[in-house]
Amino acid sequence: MARFAGNSVDGTPIGAASDGLIGTVRELISMMGKGGISELDLSTGEMTIRLRGQSLASPGTSVHQTPVPNGGAGEVLEDEPGHLVTSPMIGTYYSAPSPGEAPFVHVGDDVEVGQVVGIVEAMKIMNEIISDRAGAVLEVLVENAQPVEYGSPLIRLGDPTDSLA
Repeated sequence: MARFAGNSVDGTPIGAASDGLIGTVRELISMMGKGGISELDLSTGEMTIRLRGQSLASPGTSVHQTPVPNGGAGEVLEDEPGHLVTSPMIGTYYSAPSPGEAPFVHVGDDVEVGQVVGIVEAMKIMNEIISDRAGAVLEVLVENAQPVEYGSPLIRLGDPTDSLA
């Protein structure tokens, strides 16, 4: 965890002007977004700012398989066949480009590498979820408009020749 107390990244004092603080926080968030910092506690005087994040892929990049815990009700077992397309961020999952439109994918659809399989809205930004593998959709694991976390399984893909019968 990185800790900055009393000074901004460039060494100038924080707290004298809120514009300076806001600029510093933006700079720190930018650094976090680039993967340099995943946790940050910033204290100056009576003020403390705590930032927590994940090393996230930039919007529109492909998503990779993330191990999923075994066990409890509603959890997806990692030993089930197929490849999981997971959420690269915390947000709200949407299965279609907009309300009333058809979902990006249905069970049984064949998906190509680079195909959009859903959207995760994070901080009012719509981030396309791109499949990093070709395959047949075996399961859609989340409901439309459901909150998801970093690494949440969204879709299970099987071999493109898998039969769903």
